[in-house]
Amino acid sequence: MPQDTDLNFQGLKVMIIDDSKTIRRAAETLLQKAGCQVFTAMDGFEALAKIVDDEPDVIFVDIMMPRLDGYQTCALIKNNPQFCQTPVIMLSSKDGLFDKARGRIVGSEQYLTKPFTRDELIEAIKKYSSKEK
Repeated sequence: MPQDTDLNFQGLKVMIIDDSKTIRRAAETLLQKAGCQVFTAMDGFEALAKIVDDEPDVIFVDIMMPRLDGYQTCALIKNNPQFCQTPVIMLSSKDGLFDKARGRIVGSEQYLTKPFTRDELIEAIKKYSSKEK
């Protein structure tokens, strides 16, 4: 498999919030190969504590999760002055117009439909990561 020489996200912190262990693992593996430091959480409650500790540069959040869904999680992140500038990308198996609009309303920058590809994750990070290393 060819290495991506143009991809150097070394030191970029990315958080994946998803209740599916498979999705978390897949995204984590893909992003670590691109040099990202990856943090994972299985729901919004766990994620909020980790966001404060780890201060991710980009956050991917699943919409359908127990306890605190992706919309609520995104709204809480965006309402926090310390993290309101952090890009939040929604992940969902639904790709309806209503879902995408609701994601925008709570402040998400982008909406990726699952199953997402490696390229979609990388493109989203390129688009929203402002870190120049």
